Amino acid sequence: MKDIIHFSHANGFPASTYRTIFAELADDYEIRSVERFGHDPRYPVTRDWPRLVDQLLDDIASTRHGATAAQDERAKVWLVGHSLGGYLSMMAALKRPQWVKGVVMLDSPVIGGWRSSVLRVSQFTGLDERLSPAAATKKRRTQWASRDEAWRHFHAKPAFARWDERMLSDYIDYAIPQTGANGARTLAFDRHVEYLIYRTLPHTLGARLARGAQVPVGFIAGTHSKEVRQVGLDLTRRVAGEHFEWIEGSHLFPMERPIDTARAVHRMLNALG
Repeated sequence: MKDIIHFSHANGFPASTYRTIFAELADDYEIRSVERFGHDPRYPVTRDWPRLVDQLLDDIASTRHGATAAQDERAKVWLVGHSLGGYLSMMAALKRPQWVKGVVMLDSPVIGGWRSSVLRVSQFTGLDERLSPAAATKKRRTQWASRDEAWRHFHAKPAFARWDERMLSDYIDYAIPQTGANGARTLAFDRHVEYLIYRTLPHTLGARLARGAQVPVGFIAGTHSKEVRQVGLDLTRRVAGEHFEWIEGSHLFPMERPIDTARAVHRMLNALG
């Protein structure tokens, strides 16, 4: 019986965007995921994301195959997440550690100390909107006449031009599916939901992790990640300890180097196990 990985996506990128990574891990792991966080009305986006964490935990519960013992090792899962998904994975593990073998966070640096206070104040004043992708998200394009037009649009953007073409192809197919008989395509990730997720980034996670986590934690960072530079890594390094690794790339290194990312996740899970 294979171990289960519950993978959680980054904000704005449905889980199927990561199919190249999933395929690389599929020989050794069963992959489960929530396709789009924040789009189920039962789990709305609110401050500190408690309902999104519940969405992940409810999805995990559905795969526990009727386990009756809370400590049943066979029912435990690995939680792996990118950006938003890394934070949700960590918060889910804090809430239900008895369900979790360990957590791997992909470029999800933990905000702690004075930075968490700054985040709280900036959210109150609205400054965080100008310092994050939130403002741009509100104006994201949502319609394309065809798949080719969507491909050309994104491939011309510097950030997307660095992507592995398999990842970009899946992003086009699953994040911008065909919605019209004439081949027209529409963004599947509601840009208002994406905006709300950016605006409600948890500022309490650092305090909750001040004494460490109850499960082993690994962290993989992009060498050119702007998010890592903004947040710093002091608390993240304390939580992950020796289970810390760098990958060449930006905050979106899983999209840029999916095979390297999958292999790094595999190494990390073996080390945590």
